[in-house]
Amino acid sequence: MLEMKVPSPGESITEVEIAQWLVEDGDYVEKDQAIAEVDSDKATLELPAEASGIITLKAEEGDAVAVGAVVCLIDTDAKAPEGGEAEPAAKEEEKKETPVKKEKKAEASSEKKTYASGTPSPAAKKILDEKGISAKNVSGSGRDGRITKQDAEEAIPSMGTPGNGTRGSSRSKLSMLRRKVAERLVEAKNTTAMLTTFNEVDMGPIFDLRKEYKLTFKEKHGVSLGFMSFFTLAVVRALEMYPSVNSMIDGKEMLTFDYKDISIAVSGPKGLMVPVMRNAENLSFRGVEAEVKRLALRARDGEITVDEMTGGTFTISNGGVFGSMLSTPIINPPQSGILGMHNIIERPIVKDGTIVIAPIMFVALSYDHRIIDGKESVGFLVAVKEALENPIELLMDGEVKKALEL
Repeated sequence: MLEMKVPSPGESITEVEIAQWLVEDGDYVEKDQAIAEVDSDKATLELPAEASGIITLKAEEGDAVAVGAVVCLIDTDAKAPEGGEAEPAAKEEEKKETPVKKEKKAEASSEKKTYASGTPSPAAKKILDEKGISAKNVSGSGRDGRITKQDAEEAIPSMGTPGNGTRGSSRSKLSMLRRKVAERLVEAKNTTAMLTTFNEVDMGPIFDLRKEYKLTFKEKHGVSLGFMSFFTLAVVRALEMYPSVNSMIDGKEMLTFDYKDISIAVSGPKGLMVPVMRNAENLSFRGVEAEVKRLALRARDGEITVDEMTGGTFTISNGGVFGSMLSTPIINPPQSGILGMHNIIERPIVKDGTIVIAPIMFVALSYDHRIIDGKESVGFLVAVKEALENPIELLMDGEVKKALEL
């Protein structure tokens, strides 16, 4: 009998939560088959079977289990069933039940209810309809629970909720990942002096570049020429100019990084994921787009690892993909800055004394005022704006095809 223990998902993680069993107690499992999804405070990971055999579960869904604890047993001496999966013990027991037993079980579980139970008399129905009250919300005092005329006359409509709408609710446990995200958001609000500065960007020059080169770029590199490459390289340039934004507080010291590990917020099946692009200062337009695509696909498919989400010196969040016009993004601790992108809307702006229509995006920089002053935060965002509005000169050194590797 093999004891399967919880492996360590990463450094500093001491326990996980059984999010979902993908098999049932008594099933026959194959080696490396995914048998469970487990939540840590950083990611959701699949737990593969370490051997083939019949499985016995030792933990329930929702249980918090310490790393190294036994979560299931696998009987490696069990033979694989012929023609498919072994049936769980519960199903085998069900097979043994005779039709008579099944019938008695069904009778025992059913409630005694007559045709008249909960139904109104014709007179009562007319009164309830006039009042707009559902018969479901009235207790009948007549025989077998029948609603009488008097019951209908005494029934009082629910104040402020006319009609027959439902008023149900449900309760579900937060996953360990969601609880950790909640803790970190509260921590960021309570432990940082967070402020947000805003600006707007004329995306016209980037639109023109993408319109001219996006097809060629995709044919050559197999990835689309999106906005993330422009924003990432604009951020890298601004971080070079304002290194305090690429810093974090460590006790009584300020730790400043000479590399730029850019965290990108992406939506995954279990919620927000923040994988990291390592050394973004060394990436080209093609390199950024390829890495963003790779990380987004891994997050979507639930394959992202803890290591891929650990670290990061600055974060970029794109709420625009969901239609957000403007927001104040929350710092991803222990980082000191996060840039929020938003949707692009055609707006009237003034250029050279003339009102014109241009594709405008509002951008927001939230920053920790303990180590980043107002002058640096505003200067950083202005530097991002300048690079995005003049990408050929400031991001491509005047050589578009060379920068795009065409």
